[in-house]
Parts: sequence; C-alpha cells; structure tokens
Amino acid sequence: MELRQLHCFVAVAEELHFGRAAERLLLGQPAVSQQVRRLERELKVELFDRSPRHVRLTPSGERFLPAARAVLDAEQAARALAASLTAPDRLRLGTVTGLGARLDRILDAYERHAPGVAVELRALPAAERLARLADGRLDAAFVRGIPPEPDGDLRYLPLWEDELTVALPARHPLARQDALDLADLAALPLRLTERRNHPALVDLVTAACREAGFEPVPGPASGTLQDTLAAVGSGPATWTVVYAENARMMLPGRVAFRPLRTPRLALPTALAVRHGTRPPRLLIDACRADRTSPHTP
Repeated sequence: MELRQLHCFVAVAEELHFGRAAERLLLGQPAVSQQVRRLERELKVELFDRSPRHVRLTPSGERFLPAARAVLDAEQAARALAASLTAPDRLRLGTVTGLGARLDRILDAYERHAPGVAVELRALPAAERLARLADGRLDAAFVRGIPPEPDGDLRYLPLWEDELTVALPARHPLARQDALDLADLAALPLRLTERRNHPALVDLVTAACREAGFEPVPGPASGTLQDTLAAVGSGPATWTVVYAENARMMLPGRVAFRPLRTPRLALPTALAVRHGTRPPRLLIDACRADRTSPHTP
C-alpha cells in the first residue's frame, strides 16, 4: 500500500468522480484509476461501485475511508514538521488583487504550521511581481491567467480557479435576477482596466462576449476597483467583473453582484517560484488545502 494510492482513493471518495479527483490531484484520470485499482487488488476488496452514471463507495470503501484519511493526516503533519525544521525566517510573497477572505485563510493555515515565519506581502503589477521573483527579491508570487511558457527562471504550480461575477447598478432591471447570461449585458457599456494592466482578464472577458454573440461596448476606464464600482453605482448604466471572493466581502449598496449562468468566467491561479530553489512547501499545502475546503466554491 502506497501513499499515492491513498491520495487517489480519498480524492475519488470525496469527489465521487474520477475526472474531478484527477483535476484536484493534478494527475491524469487513467493514473488515478490505475492507483485505485492497485489499492483494491492489494486490499482484495472493491472500494467503489462503478457505473457509467455514478461512482459510489461500497460498504468496504466506507469502512476504509476514515483509516485512509487518518494516514494522510499523519503524512501531512509529518511533512509540516519536516518543512518547519528548515523554514526561513521570512516569506516574501507577491500577491494579486481579489483574493478576499481566501488570502486570510491561507495565511492563517500557513501561520499554524510555521508560527515563527514572518510573511511580507507585496501587491505589485504582474510584470514587476515576476521580475522581483526572478531576481530573488520575492520568494513566491501568485499569478493569474494561463502561465507563460517556461523561460528557465520560473515555474508555475497550479492552485485553483478564481471565478468572476458581474457588477452592475443595483437599480438596473437586470439586478432583479438571481443570475445572468453574458448576452443579457450586450447593450450596457463594459468598464475594464486597460489591457496592459491585466491582459489575461481583459482577453478572457472580451473573448467571452464575442462568443456570446456581441462585441462589448467599451465604457470609460477607471483606475482602481473602488473607483470603477463607484462609477458603476452612480453613473449611467454600465457593468464590470469582480472576483467572486472580493464580491462576498462587499456590502450591498448602489452596486449589485450577480453570478453568471453562461458562460462561467474564471481565471486559473498558480504559485510562481524560481527554478533551482526549494519551493515553500507549507505555503503550497495551505493553498491546496483551501482549494478543497468547505469555504471554497
């Protein structure tokens, strides 16, 4: 019995779907299926009832799940202890906007396992963030969007997807709906930051509008998110997008936040680290634990 077999078993047991378990583990689905089959052969029991329509735990699988989780909890505790023995005195972390309460949860989890490490947060534009990481002024950095091609200096560890929600005037008739289709917004000007500030976000939204059948009407550009939302709430009817984690922290007022039914808009987030350096394992564990926590949509 191997730890990777237990990781695959627990992921499938919690997701009840081999594909979603593979995404969570950053593995291919055939590899996850193979590891679970090997575990079943070693235990000489069927852990899952598989059919074309569903995956369910067998009674044996239900009995084995708590024991498997206990082993993985012990493994995580051992990894945390080992990492803490060589943890640096400080962690210089480049951050992105819109993480909301997720960043607080990650930092809380990191502090529990590395209480003596001071975390220095640096909110910087993407290009400067990566430049400082490459020359050693940062130890790690969050990056949104599809990571660039490997350049020999940095590598990118996938973490989660940040979902986007629509912000529009609370007085607008569309705000009465619980959720929106992107095509509903075709007649309203779209307020977005300049592309040079966030190319991944701008490209995602404009491409989605075109796929929904319309060319977005460009609205006046604003500086900060606060300025943009103030303009959305007080001026002529316009709309913008906000990270869902940010929207959850904002009080209702002149602006209404509504999720999208179609299409779902989300940007992948990765942790960038330098090649040839020890990755901040405790930080990575905290990020990936938050990805699968009940707080995460």
